[in-house]
Amino acid sequence: MSIRAANRYAKALLDLALEKKQEELIYKDMQFIAETIAENSELEMLLSSPIYKIANQKKALTAVFDKKISALSNNLIDLLATNKRMPLFQTIANQYGILYHKVKNVVEANVTTAIPLDDEMRRQILTKAKKLAKNKEINLKSTIDESIIGGFILRVGDVQIDASVLNKLGKLKRELKE
Repeated sequence: MSIRAANRYAKALLDLALEKKQEELIYKDMQFIAETIAENSELEMLLSSPIYKIANQKKALTAVFDKKISALSNNLIDLLATNKRMPLFQTIANQYGILYHKVKNVVEANVTTAIPLDDEMRRQILTKAKKLAKNKEINLKSTIDESIIGGFILRVGDVQIDASVLNKLGKLKRELKE
């Protein structure tokens, strides 16, 4: 898929959303769209396959998303159908999120823990992430991976802090070998 084309559509959508003061609403729509397509392999195949006619793709998208997304997001479906760019839909939704975060000065942080975060752990990780992001707003995404045994792995941009028990055991193992 053409990332550049998807980026142009996403930028145009963001510009229009900012103009209409609907950027937050469209962001939520785009997240919903990207997640729905990612979770539904048939829908993903329908959009990416040249076998299906644009009219059928549009009809399917309208059936799935109508009344669940805003008029502006529905207009994007019409535009993509008109321009025969339906395969870009999920990529546009993802690109919109990236552009939205840049405009809103939000940095995405990913934390991996062995157990679900409680409120106190979330606060501590957010504090650490804010320091790494030079006090920008943080959008924290949490993943659970029991294989790290304990501790956490925090990634903010291209900086990663690995404070997992698995990593510490690996270091100890290397030290003992030496």
